[in-house]
Amino acid sequence: YNKVDTITLEEVDRLARTPNSIVISCQWDLNLDQVIETIWEELDLVRVYTKKKGQPPDFGQPFIMKRGDTVEDLCNRLHKDFASKFKYAMVWGTSAKHAPQRVGKEHLLDDEDVLQIMVQTAAEDKKQLDPRTARDLKKREEKKKAKK
Repeated sequence: YNKVDTITLEEVDRLARTPNSIVISCQWDLNLDQVIETIWEELDLVRVYTKKKGQPPDFGQPFIMKRGDTVEDLCNRLHKDFASKFKYAMVWGTSAKHAPQRVGKEHLLDDEDVLQIMVQTAAEDKKQLDPRTARDLKKREEKKKAKK
C-alpha cells in the first residue's frame, strides 16, 4: 500500500499486518527496497553475470534468469551457437562447489553466479566434420594458399 504518509499510524499498522502486503511511501522513500526484494523473491529470479576469458566479470549487465535455469538456458539466450558449440563453463558463486568450478550444460545457476563459457574453436569444429566435408574444406584451403 502506497501513501502511508497520508494515513494514521493505526491504519499503517493494520495494513502492514495484512498478508502479502507492504506499506510504502514513495515521497519518504519508505520500504521501497523491501518492495524490490519481495518482487525478486516472488518471481523467483536470479542474476547471472558473464565473464570473458582473461577479463573481469561484467557486473553492470546481469542476465536475469528464473531460478532453476541451467548453463544451457543461458547459452541459448546468448546465441544459438553457444549451445551447439559448448565445451564447458567455469562458474564462480554459490552454485559452485569450489571457485572456479568446471561445469556442463546441465549445471543449475544461482543468484549472482559468474559464468565463463568455453566454446569449440574452428579447428575443433573441423575435427567433428564428416571426413568428406573435412577433405573438401582442406582442398579449398590448399587452393587459397596456392593462389597466394
